[in-house]
Amino acid sequence: MSSASPGRHRGYILDYKPNADTRHLLADVEAVLEEYQAHWPLTVRQIFYRLVGARGYDKSERFYGRLCHHLANARRGRKIPFEAIRDDGVSTVTLEHFTDADEFRSVMRRKAQNYRRDLMAGQPLHVEVWCEAAGMILQLAEVAHKYSVQVYSSSGFDSLTAKKRLADRICAIGKPAIILHLGDFDPSGASMFDVISEDVGKFVKADRPNGMVTTEFRRVALTAEQVEDYGLPTAPAKSTDSRARAWTGETCQLEALAPDQIAGLLRDAIDLVVDRELIEIDLEDEAEDRHQLTQLLLPAPAGITASRNNGDWA
Repeated sequence: MSSASPGRHRGYILDYKPNADTRHLLADVEAVLEEYQAHWPLTVRQIFYRLVGARGYDKSERFYGRLCHHLANARRGRKIPFEAIRDDGVSTVTLEHFTDADEFRSVMRRKAQNYRRDLMAGQPLHVEVWCEAAGMILQLAEVAHKYSVQVYSSSGFDSLTAKKRLADRICAIGKPAIILHLGDFDPSGASMFDVISEDVGKFVKADRPNGMVTTEFRRVALTAEQVEDYGLPTAPAKSTDSRARAWTGETCQLEALAPDQIAGLLRDAIDLVVDRELIEIDLEDEAEDRHQLTQLLLPAPAGITASRNNGDWA
């Protein structure tokens, strides 16, 4: 007996035929996706806020639920590309395997062609980006990885394992660290920022190899000033949140910011803490390294093989 819920689709929808209202909604969604294609994948929440802010849709959980439903069906019906939207919270561990030695050599050649230096290795500071929403990691990585800055998600209110790993990373690298954080402007988001910064700071101070290793947490978004400056939609703090008692004023979700606004804020925050001159030097050296590696891993000319006995060319 199938355990699937009645009326719930599985796999692709082969005969997807949305009604007129849904087609109108999806046309607006497609316009949002086209406008922000450079920032794919978007989260469903980001699409929701773009529809509310720019196209006058109702800012309600009812409309959000309807949007989630139709976005799922539109992807199953091949109306919207799967790669345009991210709504997963899956973590995985992968192992690298190869069909044979030829595939290994081919993969190594591609890696040589895409070789990039760790631009943070020569920087006087260690920089990381942490985001409350796991679905936004790929968007933020599009900005941060240009600087070789890694992006992590702090979804799940308080992970002791994640905080200790961050502290261990900082201590092992042995440099002052700046952690750039993006999260919701609400009691939980503010509390998460405070908890992570205080806890990691204590671990680092106890385990650091020398007094030069320090931690500084900087709030990139979302702040009260940004909510006002960008005219973002707000809502009262949830009465079910125990931290709301100490909260003053309205709340706002990070995804109310447009994707390009988030990218700009993060880019500016990273630019403030990195040494651009060192990055330019590294990029020049990276290009030379890439050329040498690519030449080294080119296929051997036809008919030429290496001797198995002494390595001489035959």
